[in-house]
Amino acid sequence: MRFFSYLLPLLLLSCDESAPETGEAVSGDSAWTELAGDDWKTIVFGGEGLIRWQDGVLSLDAGVELTGARYGGENLPKLPYELELEARKVAGSDFFCGLTFPVSSPDECVTLIVGGWGGGTVGISSIDGLDASENETTTYGNFEQDRWYAIRVVVEEGRLQAFLDGERIVEVATEGRRLGLRPGIIESCAPLGVAAWQTASEIRGIRWRSLAD
Repeated sequence: MRFFSYLLPLLLLSCDESAPETGEAVSGDSAWTELAGDDWKTIVFGGEGLIRWQDGVLSLDAGVELTGARYGGENLPKLPYELELEARKVAGSDFFCGLTFPVSSPDECVTLIVGGWGGGTVGISSIDGLDASENETTTYGNFEQDRWYAIRVVVEEGRLQAFLDGERIVEVATEGRRLGLRPGIIESCAPLGVAAWQTASEIRGIRWRSLAD
C-alpha cells in the first residue's frame, strides 16, 4: 500500500503558493485552451445538487449521490495532451473530484477519482474492469476541507500519468489494457466531465494543451 509524501504535515504545500512541479516534464509548447463558462452543463443523474459557474469557479453542491457537469464545447482534448485543474472539498466525506477524460478517443474514457471510498482513495476507474480502489493506480491521501489541490493528467499513446500537487501519483502503461468507465451513472460524464459523490466541491482553472510535436 502506497501513501503520498504530502501526508506528512511538514511537506504540505498549498496550491495558492508557487512551487515547482516534480515528476516527468512534458514537452508541449502549445497554448493552453481554457474550458470555462457556459459550455459546462448540469448532468441529470437524479438527486443531483445544483451547479453554478461564477467568477471562474465551478461549484458543485452535494447531491443524494452524484453531482456533476459535462463539458459541451468543441475544444475537446486530443491525444497527446495534458489537462489540469484545481479542486477543493467544501463539505462531505467522499470524492470531491471525479475527473472523466478521453484517452485514445471520446469513446474511450476513464475517471481519475480523488478522495473516494470514504474520503481517501485516489486512482483511475477503470482498468481491465477494476475500479480506482482495485487496480495498480490505487493510492491514498488525507484531503483537507477548503484546501485547493492541483490535479493534472498527461495522456499519451500507450501511457497515462496523473499528478497531485506536482507529485506523480499514477503512471500506467495502457498498451493492450482495457480502459473504460465504471458501468453506471458516471458514464454520463463522458467524454469530459467533473463530478462529486455526496460532497460539495469547487473546481477552477480547467484547461488543456496539446503535447504533439
